[in-house]
Amino acid sequence: MSVSTIDPGEIAKFEAMATEWWDPEGKFKPLHMLNPCRLDYITRQIAAEFDRDLTGPQPFAGLRLLDIGCGGGLLSEPMARLGAEVVGADAAERNIPVARIHAEQEELEIDYRHTSAEDLAAAGEKFDVLLNMEVVEHVADPLAYLTACQQLLKPGGLMICSTINRNPKSYVMAIIGAEYVMRWLPKGTHEWSKFITPDELYDLIAKAGLEPVDRKGFVFDKLRWSWSISDKDLSVNYVTASVKR
Repeated sequence: MSVSTIDPGEIAKFEAMATEWWDPEGKFKPLHMLNPCRLDYITRQIAAEFDRDLTGPQPFAGLRLLDIGCGGGLLSEPMARLGAEVVGADAAERNIPVARIHAEQEELEIDYRHTSAEDLAAAGEKFDVLLNMEVVEHVADPLAYLTACQQLLKPGGLMICSTINRNPKSYVMAIIGAEYVMRWLPKGTHEWSKFITPDELYDLIAKAGLEPVDRKGFVFDKLRWSWSISDKDLSVNYVTASVKR
């Protein structure tokens, strides 16, 4: 039996918000705002790693992709539209029916499951691509969790992993700003002590058996009210790419 890295307290937070996943003005508004930026990075990394032409109709056809911590399917659905065979997994049980219903409404075939990375790895599941977005800061044991993610990848597989840096700026922006000032997220959604610096994440990824190959920042412009990708500014939100050699 696999050892779980699920933190029940973290799961309870997201279970309470499950019905709001597809409301762009609801409690997941920050993710809706960030999603175009996330998708830009994800699609470019997948296309580069697997030599795919993003101008084609279904450039990710033939790729099996796992969206771990899929929530309501904000990333699973565009990946399915791009032709990938998508499995969306979440430890918060209430998220899964929300995701399934929305996919059915959009006439998309996505295999949504209430499960964990550890249980999927124990079952021998394998994927070409693993999306691991804004999850690692919510688990009880990041190294054990990332090791399970590594086990889920085929040789040559790609993991995209994003999280939040740990420094005074991230405390001000991601907790005080997002939860208390803007009220984009319920108070207590994040714990600053669980945030991970880019160097710490690179080290954890390497210890888990993957090779980090890229990292970028997601930067919010308060004047333009939009997100962009930065080569240099990883001070708050950031994303990494790593491969299984």
